[in-house]
Amino acid sequence: MKKAFRKIHLWLSVPFGLIITVICLSGAALVFEDEVTELCRRDLYYVEKVSGAPLPVEYLIEKVAGTLPDSVAVTGVSISSDAERAYQVNLSKPRRASVYVDQYTGEVKGRHERAPFFLTMFKLHRWLLDGMKPDGGIFWGKMIVGVSTLMFVFVLISGIVIWWPRTKKALKNSLKIAVGKGRRRFWYDLHVAGGMYALVLLLAMALTGLTWSFSWYRTGFYKVFGVEMKQRAGHSALQTVHGTLQTAHGTPQTAHGGKSGRNSSEEGRGNREHTSPYACWQQVYEELKARNAGYKQITVSNGSASVSFERFGNQRAADRYAFNPQDGEITEVTLYKDTDASGKMRGWIYSVHVGSWGGIFTRILTFIAALLGGTLPLTGYYLWLRRIRLI
Repeated sequence: MKKAFRKIHLWLSVPFGLIITVICLSGAALVFEDEVTELCRRDLYYVEKVSGAPLPVEYLIEKVAGTLPDSVAVTGVSISSDAERAYQVNLSKPRRASVYVDQYTGEVKGRHERAPFFLTMFKLHRWLLDGMKPDGGIFWGKMIVGVSTLMFVFVLISGIVIWWPRTKKALKNSLKIAVGKGRRRFWYDLHVAGGMYALVLLLAMALTGLTWSFSWYRTGFYKVFGVEMKQRAGHSALQTVHGTLQTAHGTPQTAHGGKSGRNSSEEGRGNREHTSPYACWQQVYEELKARNAGYKQITVSNGSASVSFERFGNQRAADRYAFNPQDGEITEVTLYKDTDASGKMRGWIYSVHVGSWGGIFTRILTFIAALLGGTLPLTGYYLWLRRIRLI
């Protein structure tokens, strides 16, 4: 049986190994994207000095709207519980665009833009730098990544069948990496022990990542957990990781159909019936802040709002509210615990894939596992080439 699994392991690893390395290493590069971005652009995401009370939300949004072209609208504002974080004003386009504003001075600090390095890593991770075809042709990059990830699952499983020891003593030895017994022994130990250490997390990342590659797999994945998958209008049931992949700097919100805040404000002068669409946002924010002690972030948009918390588990979990845009009255409350199972599943898939479900500790483990996953094909190639005497 092991002989058959050795052949499966080899035949799948040789053609797909380099692609697996690219997927794993680019994924590792994305784990701490937010932290690196904030470190490099702290002046954008944080205010220089906290002094007095923040300015009204309506005033801040009008300041931002005044800098926007007529074709772009403000769709929401995200306010952190951290008093030193600038307010994030979300825009209708381009996708996930946002502007940061100093809530104490009204200064528009600038627009969030994904760093070219991380954008390249994301495109590598998801599509091997390919792009969606305007004519609806085959999305080869996405297809290759999906097939390679699926093959990676079989490679990991076959590797465990081949190398999993029969006794506890042998297992203990298998988890050691010898550094003084020659080059071949070192690479062999790194291949075997590295695979064992990273196995669970690599399988979790691969199995969740496949939900973005194949609709048939996504449907089956949901059914395994007893969840009825719901399609979103205009989108697939799941959106991209590091791309819907909701980041701390680009949370998308539902755009309202109105004009930009600047035009709405101009039309509303002297006409009480056409007030600014943001007039009640401050009121809604203050009410939700009072209701939700210990919140992480409150996002208010046109007629809806959400409150997220700093907790383990689904990092996209949020309580959602609807309010009357005319007077700010809360009209509907949907707590996360009452959210439909499909919505919860989407958040859990994302959180497990990027390792954020357990906080910084699981993210560090995910980063290390992704690095090890990237080395497994390389060490495997070395051992194979040595075995067939090519090196």
